[in-house]
Amino acid sequence: MMIGTCVWLLGTRLGFFTFLGEATRTYELQDLLMLSLCMSLGLVAASVRKSLKLRRAMRDRDGAEAQAESVARHDALTGLANRRLFRETLEARIQGSSDAAGVPRIAVMLIDLDRFKPVNDLHGHAAGDAALCVVADRLRLLRPAQGFLARLGGDEFALLVDPGDDLEVLARLAQGIIASISQPIAWEQGHLEIGATVGITTATEECRSAEALLHSADVAMDQGKRDGRATFRFFHLDMGHALKARARLEGELRVGIERGEIEPFYQPVVSLPGRDLIGFEVLARWNHPQHGILGPDAFITLAEETDQIAELTWGLMRKACADARQWPAHLQLAVNISPIQLRDPRLPERILAILTETGFAPYRLEIEITETALVNDLEAARTALTSLQAFGIRVALDDFGTGYSSLYHLRELRFDKLKIDRSYVEAMRLSSERAKLVDAIIALGSSLGLLTTAEGIETGSSVDWLAGQGCTYGQGYLFGKPQDKGITDELLAQWTDAAGRIVIAPSPMETTESRSGRNPILSAPPVPDHVAA
Repeated sequence: MMIGTCVWLLGTRLGFFTFLGEATRTYELQDLLMLSLCMSLGLVAASVRKSLKLRRAMRDRDGAEAQAESVARHDALTGLANRRLFRETLEARIQGSSDAAGVPRIAVMLIDLDRFKPVNDLHGHAAGDAALCVVADRLRLLRPAQGFLARLGGDEFALLVDPGDDLEVLARLAQGIIASISQPIAWEQGHLEIGATVGITTATEECRSAEALLHSADVAMDQGKRDGRATFRFFHLDMGHALKARARLEGELRVGIERGEIEPFYQPVVSLPGRDLIGFEVLARWNHPQHGILGPDAFITLAEETDQIAELTWGLMRKACADARQWPAHLQLAVNISPIQLRDPRLPERILAILTETGFAPYRLEIEITETALVNDLEAARTALTSLQAFGIRVALDDFGTGYSSLYHLRELRFDKLKIDRSYVEAMRLSSERAKLVDAIIALGSSLGLLTTAEGIETGSSVDWLAGQGCTYGQGYLFGKPQDKGITDELLAQWTDAAGRIVIAPSPMETTESRSGRNPILSAPPVPDHVAA
């Protein structure tokens, strides 16, 4: 524009336009002048067109950048904010909502879905995606004003809220979330069932950063998972200490399994009433370098939760089979299998590989499973157990009466033995009603053609009564505590008579009890407290 103004002033004030007109007429340059004018107009049009295209390209670029920014901060499946945006928002809230002491007035709720993996495994990832979208919609409806909702990844969601001074608001919100998510989700011709566990943390002087708040909520959520799922937990400092201890123990267990510190202990199983030794149950003990011998309560659940149970069990079975190979050929070994291991389609193959490696006969091995395994996946249990029985390995249902078994399960899976849980055996000496329950279990096993083993036997009177009701085998501290191979070898030598029969004789206390003539059940003294084997 400045250039055009200067040319106009030059032409009008100094007579340039007049000179140009005269020169054009004198030298007949009209065509050349028109050509120059047309070219100038073309250049102007081209310049305008280029400017418009440049502006459009800049708008498209800005839109693409905004789209990319949105994608980078939102979950593509549910449309919720993702972990990155949630963290940025959390950090901004921390900076903008602190009280006079500098403590943010915020709370973080971490929501983790329960039973989500089976949805993907059984119905496919399309069902899993549909479930996540439904959960996101339900959480949107429950989100309070000023609340910020995000999907952090997988089946984990987070909610940022301002609870004010009433923490009960958080408890009620968590209960509402759990109730809403637990409602069935329609899918094809049926429905999907999931649940949720919620971990809650509020900002404090010790916990006021985004990283600390997310970590605390995660710790609280993990505690809820360990407490049975479908619940909520508030974070407190003891959880942090417990988590560190658990992490340390987890690392020690992993090293312990690699070093072979998990050792088999053997508890006698005898026939009733003769007390002939028929074999041993294999029980895991951890020979910890610092803490000595640890019972299974200290590490079995941890091994299952950290996916170390299979490696632990196979190592234990391998050692036990190698030990028992030197014992009389009629002695059997009973080994517990975790419900988690029943999901492994190669379970029979792994067990047979250990038997082949150690030279232990399949007919001498008994696999024990709990009732929980049947509920988790009946078809997987059926396939694995049928394959094992085809090779001569026996299968026992452990802790019968404490889980969810039904006559259908007993008939369909064709167990070889029922093991009556120790809680029934201990209680039957104190209550005739409990004794009737034990009698009913023994009768049930007999009617189905199953052998029965009573666990937790502590007194000779219990032996007499159980044998009289038809119980086949017995196990408990009366016959012997779990011992390592060295002591077990010594006991085998003591129990073997000249004819080669292995019998556990009654103790002097039992003999005194028998002569007293007391009621063998209701007159027996209470079972002493002991550490569960």
